[in-house]
Amino acid sequence: MQKLSAGMTRTNAAPGEGALQPLVIVIGEGPGAEEDAQGRPFVGRAGQLLDKMLASINLSRNSNCFIANVVKCRPPNNRDPYPEETAACAHFLERQITLLKPRFILAAGRVAAQTLLKTTEPIGKLRGKFKELTVGNMTLPFLATYHPAALLRNEDLKRPAWEDLKLLRSMLDKERTG
Repeated sequence: MQKLSAGMTRTNAAPGEGALQPLVIVIGEGPGAEEDAQGRPFVGRAGQLLDKMLASINLSRNSNCFIANVVKCRPPNNRDPYPEETAACAHFLERQITLLKPRFILAAGRVAAQTLLKTTEPIGKLRGKFKELTVGNMTLPFLATYHPAALLRNEDLKRPAWEDLKLLRSMLDKERTG
């Protein structure tokens, strides 16, 4: 039986959107049903929560963030992207980061964090501390946090996600004044 890839079953690709000179690029896993329908990243319930999370630390996809995903097409049945799908989209994401030149990368969720860091460590161990991520000829501060969809499913993750956001805000403030 042939494996269906995300590109074979999608309605619309959702390449990304936001500020063209962002402070932060937020990278999630991949489009869900709403994103597939609209061709825009993070527009469903999780996207609405992401917008609120960003607003709580004075960030916005409209002014100082760019929102993207490690894969640009919705995987069938909302499954995790296959490694060959993330590999097929990797050069698109790398090019986005290189062109946008963000100051920080915020990975939303396990799949994004593991893909970008090339690790299998669980998100609980990856979140809460800055790492460095080299993309092209840039080395950027990288922070992972829980995906907003995980927060919708598990209220206990909201406090650690808030701590991650405060850490990001602190680093943004240090860079501005430093």
